[in-house]
Amino acid sequence: MPTKIRLARHGRKQRPFYHVIVADSRAPRDGRYIERIGSYNPNTNPATIDLDFDKALDWVQKGAQPTDTVRTILSYTGVLMKKHLLDGVKKGAFDEAEAEKRFEAWMTEKTAKIQAKKDKLSADADADLKQRLEAEAKINQQRAEEIAAKKSELEAEAAAATEEAAEEGAEDAPEATEEGADA
Repeated sequence: MPTKIRLARHGRKQRPFYHVIVADSRAPRDGRYIERIGSYNPNTNPATIDLDFDKALDWVQKGAQPTDTVRTILSYTGVLMKKHLLDGVKKGAFDEAEAEKRFEAWMTEKTAKIQAKKDKLSADADADLKQRLEAEAKINQQRAEEIAAKKSELEAEAAAATEEAAEEGAEDAPEATEEGADA
């Protein structure tokens, strides 16, 4: 029975979520499987991978063939690196302590790269937010200036209208007193 390590799709439309499974190569994609060894969520940045490292390593050593995407996931998490180092120990290239030391160094470097990417993404998001807030503040300031200019124009027109009304009222009032004095 040839086994494959592959993805089984779950999730809704346009939002896939995958289970990493070990299955008979003849079984349908989302059908019967032997064991579930993890999950993969490509919707996040960076993609979220939750993998049982020991089970995955065990299945790869038994000869289970990963699909292309799962091979990338296993490489990303270090399963294939660990298998490679353990094969070197079997061949006598180096001892197990050296293999473990190399693997730890590789994992430290990989973790640093992943953390750097996360930091860069959060810094970019913060910079983008700051830029959008500054642009919005500039637009709000322009709008406030336009409103203040319109308000001052309206106040000037209102003041001019009241002065004209006062002048017309002053002109009409003496005429009325003159007419009243004549009578």
